Amino acid sequence: MLSWISVISAWSIPIMVAFIPLYAYTRKVPVYESFVEGAKDGFSTAIGIIPHLVGMMVAISVFRSSGALEFFVGWTGPFLQSLGVPGEILPLGLLRPLTGTGSLAYTTELIRAYGPDSMIGRIASTIQGSTDTTLYVLTVYFGAVGIRNGRYALKVGLFSDLVGFIAAIAVCLLVFG
Repeated sequence: MLSWISVISAWSIPIMVAFIPLYAYTRKVPVYESFVEGAKDGFSTAIGIIPHLVGMMVAISVFRSSGALEFFVGWTGPFLQSLGVPGEILPLGLLRPLTGTGSLAYTTELIRAYGPDSMIGRIASTIQGSTDTTLYVLTVYFGAVGIRNGRYALKVGLFSDLVGFIAAIAVCLLVFG
């Protein structure tokens, strides 16, 4: 059974990539022209996103380089330790809404230092899968389409990140603790 699943898994995407243009061709859709038009739209979207992306990267760099991250972790670490939550996890909770790459790098550092089967490694991996890069998404995608008032999206996104962060910790402590 596993061998069939592996075969299906390996061939599903190539079959879809071949099937969609063939189906479009049989429906008399100008496949190549449609592709080129979509590529033009994608290129202009990418050009529109670049300023927002650069601004977000600078803000993240300033936040980390200024020492604000370390200050906040040092200030709240003892409280988290009293709840049984490893203090090493807090920077991940702060970085995850800001940057996917930065939070993934920090998760990799935690797993390298403590191991993937440690409580810290499990919590970090679960947080990585349970939260999103809210500020990045709002900055880049809302900026690309011209949305100027995203305050409700920001509140809901950060609240869902907080809930995901807390739930990831609670579930890991419950299941693995």
